[in-house]
This record gives sequence, structure tokens and C-alpha cells, in this order.
Amino acid sequence: MTITLEQAQTIVTAALAHGIEQGFKPLTVAVLDLGGALVALGRQDGSGFLRPDLAVAKASGVLALGMTNRAIAARAADSPEFFTSVATLAGGKILSVPGGVFVRDSDGGLLGAVGVTGDASLNDEAAALAGIAAAALVGQTGAE
Repeated sequence: MTITLEQAQTIVTAALAHGIEQGFKPLTVAVLDLGGALVALGRQDGSGFLRPDLAVAKASGVLALGMTNRAIAARAADSPEFFTSVATLAGGKILSVPGGVFVRDSDGGLLGAVGVTGDASLNDEAAALAGIAAAALVGQTGAE
């Protein structure tokens, strides 16, 4: 099973609303399915033109490596040459900062990933989690 369009749209809408409520800088939210295909994307007015690529990179990195952004960051710190090689192989679509979150169903099944960018990385992650919760799904960040 993979994330549905309806779920992805709910995540985008709720994540952007969370950012507005919290006074975050303009956000961009990308939702990817299990295969890394973009299902939904939302970009607030004033969000930079590179933000969609960054949001996709945050989400695709966790899917491509099968590990949370925190685990990717630890691996990058421990072995920078590994991270550089993987980022090159992935065409730059892997980032090692919070904001890329696995999306799971209530049974723990992986459905896809969300990437949020635009504010501080932990705020991006909080917006992703708010969007995922609004879709009645479970986010996994590595901070649990």
C-alpha cells in the first residue's frame, strides 16, 4: 500500500496551515509515495524557487536510504565521503537535516515520506508531523 492523493493533499494543507499558525517563514511541502514519485506539493507565496527541490530531497533521502534524516546526519558526520558519494549518485536529492519524515499507517506500514523546507529544520519537521497527524497517519523522524 502507498499514500493516497487524498492523504497527501491533507498533509500538504495541514502542514502549511501549521506553519502559518506558528508564524514560520513560507514553507514548501512535498509528499512522495513509496517509489519516490511526487504525489502532492504545496508552496506558499514567498517561498524561494529552489524550495520544491529541497522539500523533495528531504523526503526522497529518507526513502532512498531507508533511514531517518537524523540517521543520515549521523552517517554523514561519521563518514562524509559516504554522504557525498550517495548525494552525488542521487543527483543531490538527499539532505541530512530534519524535515524529511517517513509516513506510516497505524499498523506501522510505510506509505511514503514528506519533506518540508522554508524555516528552521526542526520547524520544518514539526510542520510535516502536523500534516501527517491531520491525515490520521504516523510520522517517523528518528527523534521518537
